[in-house]
Amino acid sequence: MNTEHLSWTGEDGEYTIEVTLTGGSGRASVVSPAELTVENGQPYALIEWNSSNYDYMKVEGETYLPVSEEGNSAFEIPVTVFDEPMTVIGDTTAMSVPHEIEYTLVFDSSTISPAGTQDDIYSSPLFYVGALLVVFAAVRVLWGTYKRKGAAK
Repeated sequence: MNTEHLSWTGEDGEYTIEVTLTGGSGRASVVSPAELTVENGQPYALIEWNSSNYDYMKVEGETYLPVSEEGNSAFEIPVTVFDEPMTVIGDTTAMSVPHEIEYTLVFDSSTISPAGTQDDIYSSPLFYVGALLVVFAAVRVLWGTYKRKGAAK
């Protein structure tokens, strides 16, 4: 693996990182931020596609298989460079015959955060409790208004 551009100075652990995808027909996308795992100084990204039709990915000639058989296709691949284009191949089965398609990923090192520390309100259970309380209050107000209007007739 070519790691001459790779400059990981952090500790081993779990992180997240913003990733952009270009190439192909322009219809494919990947989840961002992506999970970033660093083991023995080597970063690996979990690339999750917006489709379940990818059966393998290639990075620098090495083939990587999906990490799960369910849901959208997801692969744990090595990150060989930050802040520069990294060429990968995705094999899609969405067409009549499988096709290898070249894509470019860019991992933005300025967005690396320890996993679980991002200010993602939707990942907090309190968000869902609050949303449920708001819905309950709205239903109660509307029900009270409906009953008052019905009683006035």
